[in-house]
Amino acid sequence: MSDTRTTTGADTVKIGDKTVSRIAFGAMRLADSAIWGPPGDRDHSIRLARKAVELGVDHIDTADSYGLGTVEEILREALHPYPDHLLIATKIGQVQPRPGEWVPVGHPAFLRHQCEMSLRRLDVDRIDLLYLHRVDANVPFADQVGAMKELQDEGKIAHFGLSEVGRKQIEDARAIVDVAAVQNIYNLSTRLWDDVVEYCTRERVPFVPWFPIMNGELAQSGGVVAEIAAETGATPAQIALAWLLARADMICPIPGTSSIAHLKENVDASSLRLTDTQISRLSEPSAGLSGQ
Repeated sequence: MSDTRTTTGADTVKIGDKTVSRIAFGAMRLADSAIWGPPGDRDHSIRLARKAVELGVDHIDTADSYGLGTVEEILREALHPYPDHLLIATKIGQVQPRPGEWVPVGHPAFLRHQCEMSLRRLDVDRIDLLYLHRVDANVPFADQVGAMKELQDEGKIAHFGLSEVGRKQIEDARAIVDVAAVQNIYNLSTRLWDDVVEYCTRERVPFVPWFPIMNGELAQSGGVVAEIAAETGATPAQIALAWLLARADMICPIPGTSSIAHLKENVDASSLRLTDTQISRLSEPSAGLSGQ
């Protein structure tokens, strides 16, 4: 008997008031060319952002700390005035004092300042979706969420999201403000947030996994990932993304890249359908990076 071919569920999901494709574009890597690349590579980042939209991407994720605000500026230069259907999400509440070091800062006055700067860099009156990038353990959680609620009440943000949070924090936040999306690390090899995936699926809250192909590591994986890539004619990165789409219908991966070829590869993963057996094999705890 042939195996059942499993679809990924709906190809779109509603985030806030916009219905978007489930595979989005994580824009962090736009800073690679624009800041650390040779002169002129900022133009490449601009072309990459425009190409994403040309390929049908209608959900772009960034943060005010990516390139110290440079990525937000690149998105404005590349895409403003933004198409009505395009959802741009950004994040505040974390700073990068030096490369590789990230520090949560959740003081309400600082969150307000960061929001104002993101509004200016993106050149918008209201941000589509604004995440609390990280919870600051030194500031009462209710104060951080309350500050975001005030920004929403003032019309500066349309929708609010949380990043790297557990179920209890989501529930506590929802007692104060509607949570339009949750963004946690999640991929074939990192499944610490399974309970949050289940909660978000049940509550119909979009779950936005960052690092969905582990900065390319899953794209080079051997073992089960490589085997199924060979069976389907897809790439390992596409297998990793297709597994996420099949994992739950509220999952919206945000793979990032500085390559136009990889961007197209990631977008094309939305049409890949895995069988039940393939999904089961990939879902085994050892599947992610085996064979490396």
